[in-house]
Amino acid sequence: MRLLITGGAGFIGANFVHYWARRHDGDRLVVLDALTYAGNRASLPELDEGRLRFVQGDIRQQADVEALLREEEIDTIVHFAAESHVDRSIAGPEHCVAVNVLGTLSLLEAARCVWLGEDRVAHRFHHVSTDEVYGSLSAGQPAFTETTPYAPNSPYAASKAAADHLVRAYHETYGLATTISNCSINYGPYHFPEKLIPLFIVNLLEGRDLPVYGEGINVRDWLHVDDHCRGIESILAAGSAGELYNVGSRNERGNLEVVKELCKAVDVAFAADSDLATRFPAAPPAHGAECASRIRFVRDRPGHDLRYAIDPSKLEKELGFAAEVDFASGLRQTVQWYLAHETWWRAILARGSYREWVDRQYGDAEEASA
Repeated sequence: MRLLITGGAGFIGANFVHYWARRHDGDRLVVLDALTYAGNRASLPELDEGRLRFVQGDIRQQADVEALLREEEIDTIVHFAAESHVDRSIAGPEHCVAVNVLGTLSLLEAARCVWLGEDRVAHRFHHVSTDEVYGSLSAGQPAFTETTPYAPNSPYAASKAAADHLVRAYHETYGLATTISNCSINYGPYHFPEKLIPLFIVNLLEGRDLPVYGEGINVRDWLHVDDHCRGIESILAAGSAGELYNVGSRNERGNLEVVKELCKAVDVAFAADSDLATRFPAAPPAHGAECASRIRFVRDRPGHDLRYAIDPSKLEKELGFAAEVDFASGLRQTVQWYLAHETWWRAILARGSYREWVDRQYGDAEEASA
């Protein structure tokens, strides 16, 4: 296979590149990424030029994408590129729509022009979406299935829903061989530290507070990024064109529960390795305190969905997918990754724009919790 991976320097995209390179030695991987705030060239593996090519570019530049598809003889697109943070979409919905909707449209048009021209090419266009397109669940409702009506509640979710509809329309209208996956919330290595788990790991190591929205009762289905990559792999291998598949791990947990488990994992790591107190002297365990002492409750996010839950039965029954990483071990592995890759996240924190955004978004946690 010759794959174009859009957004391949982002969190899930970079993990997919690592995963695919480990499991598919003979495949050609071309990463297209605009390297905006969350894209990080350092997240990609060091592979020889025959296996991996990185191209800095914008998916909205259709002519450039068409040229790349032809030059590299791409037969598979895995489309991760997106503005994926809800808070940023609330602050700037126009940019979110421009990238997620118009960017996907441009990419689809490029694929249609190249793959469905006079010399039709066997191909697959896989679009990576989110459970947030389905809206919010109450405590007793069944998990989202592929037939759950879309009901997005944030600009981010609405933009992804629009992109999903465009992908489906290109299959129905033009015959483009598309598939869509809607995944639950991911965690794992190379995660830009603005989302809950990486943000809180970094905050603990820096001795900062842990700002929990509202009362921390919002529930998510947590999926390790390797399991997500495994799910996409199964769809590319055997998924039917025109189909949508939910990727989840049946692992629902409230945000406050996740934060407390994360705190325990960091406490345990410090207890097992005395050198950590020297490396991270501001962390609570370095001076005898528990990490949970830094939890602070802040004003809730507007339109904060109460619960997401994915039913992956279709993917399990039709394609044999099964999530393999349990949350406790996956969380420990994630903590250990951030402890071992301080240089990676320190480089992000060194950007003034990153810390300014986090401080502006969450404000002073102690003041907000009063």
